Amino acid sequence: MYRKHLQEIPSSSTNVSTSLEWDPGKTSELLSGMGVSALKKDRLGNENTPQDLLVSSPCLPPKRQKVKDNEKDFVIVRRPWLLREAESGISLDALPDELLLAIFAYLPLKDLLKVSMICKRWHRLSFDESLWQTLDLTGGNLLPGVLGQLLPAGVTVFRCPRSCIGDPLFKTSNLLKIQHLDLSNCTVSAADLHSILCLCEKLQNLSLEGLVLSDSIIKSIARNPNLIRLNLCGCSGFSAEALELMLSSCSMLEELNLSWCEFTATHVKAAVNHVTSKITQLNLSGYRENLQIADVKTLVERCPLLVHLDLSDSMMLKPECFQYFKQLVFLQHLCLSRCYQISPAALVELGEIRTLKTLQVFGIVTDSSLQLLEEALPDMKINGSHFTSIARPTVGNKKSHEIWGIKCRLTLRNPSFL
Repeated sequence: MYRKHLQEIPSSSTNVSTSLEWDPGKTSELLSGMGVSALKKDRLGNENTPQDLLVSSPCLPPKRQKVKDNEKDFVIVRRPWLLREAESGISLDALPDELLLAIFAYLPLKDLLKVSMICKRWHRLSFDESLWQTLDLTGGNLLPGVLGQLLPAGVTVFRCPRSCIGDPLFKTSNLLKIQHLDLSNCTVSAADLHSILCLCEKLQNLSLEGLVLSDSIIKSIARNPNLIRLNLCGCSGFSAEALELMLSSCSMLEELNLSWCEFTATHVKAAVNHVTSKITQLNLSGYRENLQIADVKTLVERCPLLVHLDLSDSMMLKPECFQYFKQLVFLQHLCLSRCYQISPAALVELGEIRTLKTLQVFGIVTDSSLQLLEEALPDMKINGSHFTSIARPTVGNKKSHEIWGIKCRLTLRNPSFL
C-alpha cells in the first residue's frame, strides 16, 4: 500500500469527513454499535499518548530527596517517571504520522477502533483513508449510525452480506468512494438502502441479492456508468420502467444476474431489449412462462458477445431456440436446466456449437440418458455445477474475506457477538 511522505501528511486530516471529528462520546457510541468495548480513560490525563503505551518501567511512588537537618523545611519531590521525559526509549508520541500509520495498518478492526479513542491525533490517524480501503462486516448487527461513520472514512471495498443494517445516519452529503459493494441477503429497509446507494456513483461491482428494492434504488444504481458486474438475483419491488432506465444507463455491464426476480413479462422484455450489447455473462433464469422464444431471439441479436448464458427454468423454451444459440460465436457455457419442453435427444444438436464447453441440463436428463448424452457430446462437460457464478461476489468458500477476487483487510472475526 502506498504511503504518503511525511511532509505530505497534514496536521489535521483532510482525508476524513467532518463527521469523523474527535468526540469521545460519539466514538464510544460507534464502538458500542460495533460490539467493541471502549478503552478506559487514561488516569494520568495525558491528552496525547496513553501512558501504558510508552516505553517505560512501572510507575513508582514519589521519592523524597534526603536533606540535612537544618533544611527540614525544604523538600524535593520527584515527578513520576511517566510524567517526566523518558531517559531511555522513545515515546510513541514522538513518532511521525507516517510511522504510526504503518503501525496502525497491522491492527485488526476492533483494535483500530479502540485506539481511535486515545486522543485527537490518534483518532485522526486511525481514520486515515489509507487504513480503510477494504472493510468486511459480514453477518454483523450494525446499529444506527455505524455505517454513517465508517463508510465516509474512504472505504472502496465493502463486504457486508447477511447483516442487519440500521439507519446509516450519514452526517455528510459527500459522495462515498465505494467501488465494490456486497449487501446480499441483508436485513435492511429500502429507505436505509437508498440512503447508502444514493451516495454511490463510482461502483464497479454491486450485489444486492435477495433484497426488496424500489424504483429510487434502481435509479441510484443507474448513476454508476462504470458498473461492470451487477447481481440482483431474487430482488423485487421495482418497475419495468426503472429497470429499463438502469440497463440503458449502465452501458459498461459485462456480467448481469437478474435471475428469479419478481418479474412480469414486461420486465423480461425490458431486460432483453435494453441490456447492453457489451454483456458477456447473463443470467435470466426462473421466468417460466414469461420468457418466450422470441425474447431469446431478441437477446441473441442484441448481445452477440455472450460467453455464459443461463436460461434455466424457462418452461416455454423449445429446441427451435437452438438456432439462435448457434449464432453466438463466443458461447462457452449454457444452462437450460428444467426447461422441460426440451427433450434429452434434442440436446445432441448443441454439439454443433464448437465453442460450447459446459452444458447444465438438470431435470431434463435422467442418469441413464445423461450417460448417453455424454457419449454423444464427448468434448462437453455436462451437469458439472448446480449453481451459477455470474456476477456473484463470492463463489465457493464463503469463509473467504474476498469479493470479486479482492481480499478485505479489516474484518469482524466474531460477528455473532455483535
